[in-house]
Amino acid sequence: MMSITIDKYQNQAKRKVIIYPGENGYSVVEVPSLPGCISQGKTREEALANIEDAIALYIEVLEERGTPIPDDRVEVVLV
Repeated sequence: MMSITIDKYQNQAKRKVIIYPGENGYSVVEVPSLPGCISQGKTREEALANIEDAIALYIEVLEERGTPIPDDRVEVVLV
């Protein structure tokens, strides 16, 4: 039973992100499906590792509050 909960959580923790250069050469990462969930890092790899932690904490807080976790319904379109 525990593995079902863990699998469910892991699936929810994977999100589409937007990564772009920030100030002073840092990489900035945002999660469009989780408003306000943003992080950065000195390198792309560090920024992605930081956003993984931020996503996990964001979802944990939503669960503690009993707030529904938004679906990751992000579509990327080049215009």
